[in-house]
Amino acid sequence: MSSNAIDVVLEFERAINSRDAASVAALLTANSVLVDSLGARVEGRQKLRAGWEGYYKMVPDYVISHEEIFAQGDTVAMFGTAQGTFSQDGTLKKENFWKCPAAWRAVVQDGKIAVWQVYADNEPIRAIMRKQPAKG
Repeated sequence: MSSNAIDVVLEFERAINSRDAASVAALLTANSVLVDSLGARVEGRQKLRAGWEGYYKMVPDYVISHEEIFAQGDTVAMFGTAQGTFSQDGTLKKENFWKCPAAWRAVVQDGKIAVWQVYADNEPIRAIMRKQPAKG
């Protein structure tokens, strides 16, 4: 794996877009931290892997893309979009698709992601989730 911080983040972006939680977890440090767009923190590779598994069930076609990326030392900033389709049962319905501008801050340590912080307005997916019938 390249020691270049941008290369590590681009590899992580590809892993996220593969929707394979094991691939995502393989690029995390053991004590990696995810900070979501509301400021909630999840720490540790195993908890994060479980979190990605759950998110991929909820948004089976989740994809992020970047338009700009730059680094200062081991800190990388990436700007682009996040999108996907909310699903309660694995089916993808056009009316449940969302897309929003997003930014990410990553801290790379020893060729892995030590911090992944998300900046995005998640209201589009929240609005879709509020319209869903209760599972039951």
